[in-house]
Amino acid sequence: MESSENSPVPPLERFLHAFQLDEQGGVATVTDLEKQGHPQWFHLDYSDAEAENALASLGIDVAAIESLVRTDTRPRSTSFDHGVLLSLRAININPGADPEDMVSLRIWIEADRVVTVRQRRVFSIQEIRQLLEQGKGPTSLAELVLQIIEGLTERASLFVGRLEDRVDELEALSETSKPAELRGQVAALRRQAASVRRYLAPQRDAMEQFSRVVRQYMGEDQTYRVREQSDRLTRYVEDLDLLREQAIVLQEQLLNTIAEQQNSRMYVLSIITAVFLPITFLTGVFGMNVGGLPGTDTRLGFTVVAVATAAIVALVLGLFRWKRWF
Repeated sequence: MESSENSPVPPLERFLHAFQLDEQGGVATVTDLEKQGHPQWFHLDYSDAEAENALASLGIDVAAIESLVRTDTRPRSTSFDHGVLLSLRAININPGADPEDMVSLRIWIEADRVVTVRQRRVFSIQEIRQLLEQGKGPTSLAELVLQIIEGLTERASLFVGRLEDRVDELEALSETSKPAELRGQVAALRRQAASVRRYLAPQRDAMEQFSRVVRQYMGEDQTYRVREQSDRLTRYVEDLDLLREQAIVLQEQLLNTIAEQQNSRMYVLSIITAVFLPITFLTGVFGMNVGGLPGTDTRLGFTVVAVATAAIVALVLGLFRWKRWF
């Protein structure tokens, strides 16, 4: 990658948006890449072929650019000479997407500029942009970053809340529905909880680290709000751990129910087999087509066999009752 001095300056159209905050809740479009005194917010898709050149044209550190455009990153906070890089994950609420397939969002923070980089849409970004265009958005870069973080955390909260409701629903259904039908749903819920926790746990640590290094760009109250978001993420990680435990218990309960049902069916079949086994033997003997069978020459032969069969059934059932097998 070329250095920022030698990189060709790409057109501003490479950015999804390039705003200059008027510090009153509104924005104006940046017309050139030179800093003009007011705080600026650039938003970029890192899958763009010219993403690296676009970032280099802003004078961002080369090492930071490499992290901003990397295909896959885990949540973390890193300090550089001229800024702070915060890599986060957002719940994926894009149409047709799985929520646990979390969207990567990278935020580069300088004293008078913020650059956000993503590949797929992040709805927290979309909402803040709409507020700014309506003149109701953040009035400073610190507030901008905080609203982005709070938006991501709020969506994580909603997702965890939906999982909790789903667990309660499955627990209620386990009393009335067929266990085999619920096993797949419980397994899917466990996978969702595990997938989201995989990123929320390091995101919590990243937010904690970020709250310690971002004081030069934020006031004390704003730094406290960052720590609050870290605490919220800690609660959500603990909630996900509890959800996984509940799902495991529910899954074991369903397996036990299925096993009990199978044992009950096998028990009934065993009783039936035990009752009819001597009867089958008796009818098999008298059903042979050979000479000399008793009762073939008398009209009472069938009656005798029928009475003997009934007596055998009563004897077997009485034996089972005496043994308390049913």
